[in-house]
Amino acid sequence: MKKPTLQQHAHPPGTQYLVMPGNKPSNKHLGKPARQLLFLEALRQNRAPPSTPQVHMTHQPSDMADAPQGATMDSILQEISAVGRRLEGMDSRMISLMEETKSMRLDIAGFQTRVATLEQRVTAVETQATLTEDRDQGLLYLCSKVIDLEDRSCRDNVRFIGFPEEIEEVDTQSFLKNILPQLTGLAFDLPLEFQRAHILGPKRREGANHPQPILACFLRHTQACQLLQKARVQGPFRMNDLQIQMTADFSKETNDRRKAFLVLRPRLRQVEIKFGLFEPSRMWITKDNVSKDFYDPTDLSLYLDSISDRSMDMSSRTLPQAQITQARDPPSMETTPERRPPLILLSDRRSLTSSPLRPLHHP
Repeated sequence: MKKPTLQQHAHPPGTQYLVMPGNKPSNKHLGKPARQLLFLEALRQNRAPPSTPQVHMTHQPSDMADAPQGATMDSILQEISAVGRRLEGMDSRMISLMEETKSMRLDIAGFQTRVATLEQRVTAVETQATLTEDRDQGLLYLCSKVIDLEDRSCRDNVRFIGFPEEIEEVDTQSFLKNILPQLTGLAFDLPLEFQRAHILGPKRREGANHPQPILACFLRHTQACQLLQKARVQGPFRMNDLQIQMTADFSKETNDRRKAFLVLRPRLRQVEIKFGLFEPSRMWITKDNVSKDFYDPTDLSLYLDSISDRSMDMSSRTLPQAQITQARDPPSMETTPERRPPLILLSDRRSLTSSPLRPLHHP
């Protein structure tokens, strides 16, 4: 019988055990931490963990479970290596993403600076636009005052249209002093006196047969008012089969507005609205015992359009469809020539479409 030998293995210091001949060596006597240390050391050395210390024995049985465990360890190591490579690729991509994010932050900061600059510019432009609008309003007011002052300076002027051309050979003031009392039949308290009187326009060309207007500035405003009042009541005067007209003198802008108001007279008569054109350019209307004043022909045109729309809606509720279509169709020129729409000159169209200045009315 062999004597048992005492051998020392890779286990914690101070631990000894007996190995009997013929017995299978085992590390089950080791603790769990010791076995884990052996397994990790085997992984580090890329070899299978030893099951037992090197013992010279006459009989060494094979452990069939060690081969599958080694294959599993190899596959785990391969997976860990693949994961490491993927992590390295992800690290490079993360670095590139961080660089792109940094550049995007710089771009966003630049955009914010540009937006702030644009906001400042827009604020400055809006402020300038407000100031410009205020200046425009001030200019419109000043233009209105200039037109009003021009109209006021012409209050003593009277235009005479229709006198023959022979008066050019004599003194115009003397001619008017003699002809006006006879033509109008007015008895003036004081003799007619003029600041100035002259023919308007350039010198008459040879062969022209239409008379030129005469502009006279009266010394006394009351005498000019008497003549204009007589002309409004009596109408055009007659002299040797000639028609003589007397009108007040206004600025060009005021005359354009007055012409635009006169163009709207047929529409006012069509809807049975009473109206009157007062100096310098104020249209007064009365409808259903309600009076209104208009200083702008465009406002009056819009008002008439609204009245026409309301009347058309009322007629559509009462008339049959055939009569509605007939009422909406414009009248033909052949059947109703007397209701032909008035001819609007180019200057009148400009007055209707544009927004003329609103003059200061006379007190």
